[in-house]
Amino acid sequence: MLAEERLAAILELVEASGAASVSQLCQATGASEATIRRDLLLLSRQGKLTKVHGGAVATGGRFSSEEPDLPTKARLSVEEKEAIGRYAASLVYDDDVVFLDAGTTTLAMAGYLGDSQASFVTTSIACAQRLSQLGRQVIMVGGRIKLGTEAIIGAETLTFLERYNFTKVFLGVNGIAVKQGCTTPDPEEAAVKTKAADQAYLTYVLADSSKFGKVTAATIRPLERVCIITDRIPDESFRGRGIIKEVGGSRA
Repeated sequence: MLAEERLAAILELVEASGAASVSQLCQATGASEATIRRDLLLLSRQGKLTKVHGGAVATGGRFSSEEPDLPTKARLSVEEKEAIGRYAASLVYDDDVVFLDAGTTTLAMAGYLGDSQASFVTTSIACAQRLSQLGRQVIMVGGRIKLGTEAIIGAETLTFLERYNFTKVFLGVNGIAVKQGCTTPDPEEAAVKTKAADQAYLTYVLADSSKFGKVTAATIRPLERVCIITDRIPDESFRGRGIIKEVGGSRA
Protein backbone atom coordinates (compact mmCIF):
# COMPACT_ATOMS: atom_id res chain seq x y z
CA MET A 1 0.00 0.00 0.00
CA LEU A 2 1.39 3.41 -0.98
CA ALA A 3 1.86 6.02 1.72
CA GLU A 4 -0.90 8.22 0.28
CA GLU A 5 -3.28 5.25 0.18
CA ARG A 6 -2.38 4.31 3.75
CA LEU A 7 -3.00 7.83 5.06
CA ALA A 8 -6.37 7.94 3.29
CA ALA A 9 -7.30 4.56 4.74
CA ILE A 10 -6.37 5.68 8.25
CA LEU A 11 -8.49 8.81 7.95
CA GLU A 12 -11.43 6.87 6.55
CA LEU A 13 -11.36 4.36 9.40
CA VAL A 14 -10.97 6.98 12.14
CA GLU A 15 -13.73 9.19 10.75
CA ALA A 16 -16.09 6.25 10.20
CA SER A 17 -15.84 4.98 13.78
CA GLY A 18 -14.86 8.20 15.56
CA ALA A 19 -11.70 6.58 16.93
CA ALA A 20 -9.24 3.79 16.18
CA SER A 21 -6.37 2.12 17.99
CA VAL A 22 -2.89 1.65 16.57
CA SER A 23 -3.43 -2.11 16.44
CA GLN A 24 -6.69 -1.69 14.49
CA LEU A 25 -4.96 0.58 12.00
CA CYS A 26 -2.07 -1.86 11.64
CA GLN A 27 -4.49 -4.67 10.89
CA ALA A 28 -6.45 -2.57 8.39
CA THR A 29 -3.40 -1.29 6.48
CA GLY A 30 -0.82 -4.04 6.98
CA ALA A 31 1.69 -1.45 8.24
CA SER A 32 3.90 -1.69 11.32
CA GLU A 33 3.13 0.07 14.60
CA ALA A 34 6.06 2.44 14.06
CA THR A 35 4.74 3.42 10.62
CA ILE A 36 1.19 3.95 11.91
CA ARG A 37 2.43 6.11 14.79
CA ARG A 38 4.40 8.28 12.34
CA ASP A 39 1.33 8.55 10.11
CA LEU A 40 -0.87 9.56 13.05
CA LEU A 41 1.63 12.23 14.07
CA LEU A 42 1.65 13.62 10.52
CA LEU A 43 -2.16 13.62 10.24
CA SER A 44 -2.48 15.23 13.67
CA ARG A 45 -0.08 18.03 12.69
CA GLN A 46 -2.19 18.59 9.58
CA GLY A 47 -5.30 18.90 11.74
CA LYS A 48 -7.01 15.94 10.08
CA LEU A 49 -7.36 13.89 13.28
CA THR A 50 -6.35 14.06 16.94
CA LYS A 51 -3.56 11.74 18.08
CA VAL A 52 -4.14 10.24 21.52
CA HIS A 53 -2.37 7.59 23.59
CA GLY A 54 -2.71 4.29 21.75
CA GLY A 55 -4.42 5.60 18.65
CA ALA A 56 -6.42 8.55 17.28
CA VAL A 57 -9.85 10.17 17.39
CA ALA A 58 -11.66 12.08 14.68
CA THR A 59 -11.23 15.86 14.72
CA GLY A 60 -14.85 16.06 15.89
CA GLY A 61 -13.49 15.05 19.27
CA ARG A 62 -14.86 13.08 22.20
CA PHE A 63 -18.66 12.97 22.41
CA SER A 64 -20.22 13.69 25.79
CA SER A 65 -23.87 13.61 26.77
CA GLU A 66 -23.27 14.52 30.40
CA GLU A 67 -23.81 17.97 31.87
CA PRO A 68 -22.72 18.48 35.49
CA ASP A 69 -24.80 20.77 37.68
CA LEU A 70 -23.64 24.29 38.57
CA PRO A 71 -22.02 23.44 41.96
CA THR A 72 -20.03 20.60 40.36
CA LYS A 73 -18.81 22.76 37.47
CA ALA A 74 -17.91 25.57 39.89
CA ARG A 75 -15.24 23.32 41.44
CA LEU A 76 -13.52 22.63 38.12
CA SER A 77 -10.68 24.69 36.55
CA VAL A 78 -11.23 27.52 39.04
CA GLU A 79 -8.03 29.50 38.34
CA GLU A 80 -8.46 29.14 34.59
CA LYS A 81 -12.04 30.44 34.75
CA GLU A 82 -10.96 33.40 36.85
CA ALA A 83 -8.25 34.33 34.32
CA ILE A 84 -10.71 34.01 31.44
CA GLY A 85 -13.41 35.97 33.28
CA ARG A 86 -11.02 38.77 34.22
CA TYR A 87 -9.88 39.21 30.63
CA ALA A 88 -13.42 39.02 29.24
CA ALA A 89 -14.58 41.72 31.66
CA SER A 90 -11.81 44.02 30.38
CA LEU A 91 -13.48 43.91 26.95
CA VAL A 92 -16.69 45.51 28.24
CA TYR A 93 -17.06 49.27 27.80
CA ASP A 94 -19.55 51.58 29.47
CA ASP A 95 -21.61 52.08 26.30
CA ASP A 96 -21.96 48.35 25.59
CA VAL A 97 -25.20 46.38 25.63
CA VAL A 98 -24.00 43.01 26.93
CA PHE A 99 -25.57 39.56 27.02
CA LEU A 100 -24.19 37.23 29.70
CA ASP A 101 -24.94 33.56 29.25
CA ALA A 102 -25.37 31.03 32.06
CA GLY A 103 -22.24 29.20 33.18
CA THR A 104 -19.49 29.22 35.77
CA THR A 105 -17.01 31.09 33.54
CA THR A 106 -19.48 33.87 32.74
CA LEU A 107 -20.21 33.97 36.48
CA ALA A 108 -16.48 34.48 37.11
CA MET A 109 -16.58 37.29 34.54
CA ALA A 110 -19.52 38.94 36.32
CA GLY A 111 -17.41 39.27 39.43
CA TYR A 112 -15.08 41.68 37.59
CA LEU A 113 -17.83 43.99 36.31
CA GLY A 114 -18.42 45.97 39.48
CA ASP A 115 -17.25 49.26 37.99
CA SER A 116 -18.89 48.85 34.59
CA GLN A 117 -21.68 51.17 33.45
CA ALA A 118 -22.69 48.89 30.59
CA SER A 119 -26.22 47.53 30.18
CA PHE A 120 -26.54 43.84 31.04
CA VAL A 121 -29.04 41.21 29.95
CA THR A 122 -28.68 37.64 31.18
CA THR A 123 -30.29 34.20 31.19
CA SER A 124 -28.29 33.26 34.29
CA ILE A 125 -29.86 33.51 37.74
CA ALA A 126 -26.40 33.39 39.31
CA CYS A 127 -25.02 36.16 37.05
CA ALA A 128 -28.05 38.35 37.75
CA GLN A 129 -27.53 37.95 41.49
CA ARG A 130 -23.80 38.65 41.25
CA LEU A 131 -24.27 41.81 39.16
CA SER A 132 -27.04 43.06 41.45
CA GLN A 133 -24.81 42.53 44.49
CA LEU A 134 -22.16 44.64 42.75
CA GLY A 135 -24.68 47.44 42.23
CA ARG A 136 -25.09 46.94 38.49
CA GLN A 137 -28.43 47.17 36.76
CA VAL A 138 -29.29 43.93 35.02
CA ILE A 139 -32.27 42.67 33.03
CA MET A 140 -33.31 39.06 33.64
CA VAL A 141 -34.65 37.30 30.56
CA GLY A 142 -38.05 35.66 30.89
CA GLY A 143 -38.70 31.98 30.35
CA ARG A 144 -38.46 28.59 32.04
CA ILE A 145 -35.77 27.83 34.62
CA LYS A 146 -33.58 24.85 33.81
CA LEU A 147 -32.59 23.15 37.04
CA GLY A 148 -28.94 22.20 37.25
CA THR A 149 -27.50 25.01 35.16
CA GLU A 150 -29.91 27.64 36.56
CA ALA A 151 -30.39 28.99 33.04
CA ILE A 152 -33.54 30.50 31.54
CA ILE A 153 -34.65 28.71 28.38
CA GLY A 154 -37.67 28.12 26.16
CA ALA A 155 -39.74 29.80 23.46
CA GLU A 156 -40.49 32.81 25.65
CA THR A 157 -36.76 33.36 26.10
CA LEU A 158 -36.17 33.35 22.36
CA THR A 159 -38.95 35.90 21.83
CA PHE A 160 -37.57 38.09 24.62
CA LEU A 161 -34.09 38.16 23.07
CA GLU A 162 -35.47 39.40 19.75
CA ARG A 163 -36.01 42.80 21.38
CA TYR A 164 -32.29 43.41 21.79
CA ASN A 165 -29.31 44.30 19.64
CA PHE A 166 -26.24 43.38 21.69
CA THR A 167 -22.84 44.90 21.10
CA LYS A 168 -21.20 41.92 22.82
CA VAL A 169 -22.37 38.44 23.79
CA PHE A 170 -20.43 36.19 26.16
CA LEU A 171 -21.35 32.52 25.94
CA GLY A 172 -20.50 29.45 27.95
CA VAL A 173 -20.12 26.10 26.14
CA ASN A 174 -19.53 22.45 27.01
CA GLY A 175 -17.45 21.44 24.00
CA ILE A 176 -15.26 22.90 21.27
CA ALA A 177 -14.39 20.77 18.22
CA VAL A 178 -12.95 21.57 14.80
CA LYS A 179 -15.81 20.00 12.86
CA GLN A 180 -18.83 20.53 15.16
CA GLY A 181 -17.79 23.93 16.54
CA CYS A 182 -19.08 25.16 19.91
CA THR A 183 -21.60 22.78 21.45
CA THR A 184 -23.81 22.20 24.49
CA PRO A 185 -25.83 19.12 25.53
CA ASP A 186 -29.32 20.67 25.68
CA PRO A 187 -30.85 21.70 22.30
CA GLU A 188 -33.16 24.21 24.02
CA GLU A 189 -30.24 25.88 25.75
CA ALA A 190 -28.29 25.82 22.49
CA ALA A 191 -31.18 27.62 20.77
CA VAL A 192 -31.03 30.40 23.35
CA LYS A 193 -27.27 30.80 22.97
CA THR A 194 -27.59 30.84 19.18
CA LYS A 195 -30.38 33.45 19.31
CA ALA A 196 -28.27 35.71 21.54
CA ALA A 197 -25.36 35.38 19.10
CA ASP A 198 -27.70 36.17 16.19
CA GLN A 199 -28.58 39.44 17.92
CA ALA A 200 -24.94 40.41 18.56
CA TYR A 201 -22.24 42.44 16.84
CA LEU A 202 -19.48 40.40 18.55
CA THR A 203 -19.77 36.92 20.04
CA TYR A 204 -17.25 35.67 22.58
CA VAL A 205 -17.06 32.11 23.88
CA LEU A 206 -15.54 31.67 27.34
CA ALA A 207 -14.09 28.18 27.69
CA ASP A 208 -11.21 26.69 29.66
CA SER A 209 -8.87 24.30 27.86
CA SER A 210 -10.68 21.18 29.11
CA LYS A 211 -13.56 21.95 26.71
CA PHE A 212 -11.39 21.51 23.59
CA GLY A 213 -11.81 18.23 21.75
CA LYS A 214 -15.23 17.56 23.29
CA VAL A 215 -18.51 17.33 21.40
CA THR A 216 -22.02 17.51 22.85
CA ALA A 217 -25.42 17.15 21.24
CA ALA A 218 -26.23 20.62 19.87
CA THR A 219 -24.05 23.06 17.92
CA ILE A 220 -24.24 26.75 18.82
CA ARG A 221 -21.77 28.31 16.40
CA PRO A 222 -18.91 27.17 14.14
CA LEU A 223 -15.45 28.19 15.33
CA GLU A 224 -15.07 30.73 12.52
CA ARG A 225 -18.03 32.78 13.80
CA VAL A 226 -16.88 33.36 17.38
CA CYS A 227 -13.90 34.63 19.33
CA ILE A 228 -12.85 32.06 21.92
CA ILE A 229 -11.21 33.18 25.15
CA THR A 230 -9.36 30.33 26.90
CA ASP A 231 -6.48 29.75 29.28
CA ARG A 232 -4.52 27.80 26.64
CA ILE A 233 -4.97 25.89 23.38
CA PRO A 234 -4.34 22.22 24.29
CA ASP A 235 -4.24 20.90 20.72
CA GLU A 236 -2.36 22.49 17.84
CA SER A 237 -5.06 21.39 15.38
CA PHE A 238 -7.23 24.25 16.68
CA ARG A 239 -4.75 26.97 15.72
CA GLY A 240 -5.92 28.93 12.71
CA ARG A 241 -9.52 27.77 13.25
CA GLY A 242 -11.02 31.17 13.97
CA ILE A 243 -9.92 33.66 16.64
CA ILE A 244 -8.67 32.12 19.88
CA LYS A 245 -7.19 34.26 22.65
CA GLU A 246 -5.05 32.56 25.30
CA VAL A 247 -5.01 34.39 28.62
CA GLY A 248 -3.15 32.00 30.92
CA GLY A 249 -4.14 30.17 34.08
CA SER A 250 -2.47 27.68 36.41
CA ARG A 251 -1.76 25.25 33.53
CA ALA A 252 -0.58 27.85 31.02
